[in-house]
Amino acid sequence: MGALVTTLKAGMAFADWPTSDGQNMLTYPWLNDLSNPEKFTEHGHRLAGMLLGVFSICFVMAVFHRSKRKGLRLYAVGLLIAVILQGLLGGARVLFDQQTLAMTHSVTGALFFCLCLGCAVYSSKAWQLLPHHPQLSQSPLAVASVMCLPVVVMCQYVLGSFFRHLHIMLNEHLIGAAVVSVVAIFVTVQLRRTSSPLLKKAAVIIGLVLLAQLSLGAFSYIERLGLPLMGYVAVAGSTTQAIVCSSHTVGGMFLLGSSFTAALVTSRLLLLGKFIFASQQFPGCSSTLRPSISAVEGSSR
Repeated sequence: MGALVTTLKAGMAFADWPTSDGQNMLTYPWLNDLSNPEKFTEHGHRLAGMLLGVFSICFVMAVFHRSKRKGLRLYAVGLLIAVILQGLLGGARVLFDQQTLAMTHSVTGALFFCLCLGCAVYSSKAWQLLPHHPQLSQSPLAVASVMCLPVVVMCQYVLGSFFRHLHIMLNEHLIGAAVVSVVAIFVTVQLRRTSSPLLKKAAVIIGLVLLAQLSLGAFSYIERLGLPLMGYVAVAGSTTQAIVCSSHTVGGMFLLGSSFTAALVTSRLLLLGKFIFASQQFPGCSSTLRPSISAVEGSSR
């Protein structure tokens, strides 16, 4: 909903907050605005935010009732605080009518989405079974790439937000897409080679989301800027433009979230000492290491 608000430039459909045209958010006649896409979308976004807040409160209550894990309880409370701050940031964007606050609201929304996925992983049975996970043989470069991927995707998401909200840094965003693609493909290949079903599943998700995101990015470029060489002219405010550009933003959030969860699981396995960084994975070093090991073994005998 937030992505659609940005695409339709409906962020200031109402000049007040938390009320909508002076009316209570829950009593505002929302469905009467079906003929006004800007107001309908913006108020729908506000209602979705309120619904998310209610779900967060219910989640905190459920966690405190069902779980004794202090870490999970703190995580749940942190999510609720994050929802409240996100709502206040959205309100400040309206009251101060600042595009920079709108961009920040979008970025923090993506970060909150990552926190939700991280909580789902942290509260799962698979996470609790990680201490019993078998040893994994992997190169340090592969592990470092998995850990760095969400950072790279986050930087790309910010560049995309600069273009969507402030209409700058298009070239930087295109270069960032190439960098993200290289790192994500490398991570996907490396995770697919592991013996961990959990990391293999993460690799499949990252690969599929990357493919979808690249496709949506290409279509978004055409729908926003047209394709003069082919004689295609972009139509501002068209339904296709709204759907494609908004989906591209959501795709970025999914790529960020899937990268974050893969890094979260990898970091947990790393802290548990489940990775074996074998010298055989570095061919340039193996020829010098093996004779030394043999000599040490011989002298010990």
